[in-house]
Amino acid sequence: MHHTIFDTPVVNTILRALSILFLTLAGWKVKGALPPNGHKCVFIAAPHTSNWDLPYTLMVAFALRLNIYWMGKESLFKPPFRSIMMWLGGIPVRRESSNNLVTASVQAILEAKGPLQLIVPPEGTRNKTRYWKTGFYYIAMGAKVPIVMAYMDYSRKISGLGPVFEPTGDIEADMLAIKAFYAPFKGKNADQFHAD
Repeated sequence: MHHTIFDTPVVNTILRALSILFLTLAGWKVKGALPPNGHKCVFIAAPHTSNWDLPYTLMVAFALRLNIYWMGKESLFKPPFRSIMMWLGGIPVRRESSNNLVTASVQAILEAKGPLQLIVPPEGTRNKTRYWKTGFYYIAMGAKVPIVMAYMDYSRKISGLGPVFEPTGDIEADMLAIKAFYAPFKGKNADQFHAD
């Protein structure tokens, strides 16, 4: 995977301190920790309802000493912002093309030499949607890495890492269990998030 802000010495340390300071002053609490087997893993990121999710996610990642990569629509990566977005851990995704994102993601995780936590929002968009995409599930299964349930609750100002989810292979039952975990959380635009 490409070089990011999270593996940039000095800058990483400074931004971690600033992130913790900002989150504390803004009244946010960061909870949880990377599980012992989470060196490489897939994060479910929900609810995802606002552009504000990205800066808060980056700050929480600094606070928890994570090495995240996140998927974003390709339009976010147009010049002159492409290099910056990539440095922030972004991976451009073409939603309209039929490229095999799951296979490419599995391969990237397997080939990564260092820690890598791949963030995948199951809604696939900030807009209102009732159906969750299952790419995160198949990426984790293919790479044989844990699924960590990451969350951001704007109503209670808490964010962090929840439990590890162990897939059973029964995707319908597993998605119901995952959605049940996320049901209490509120995104910044709460009316756009459905975990039912």
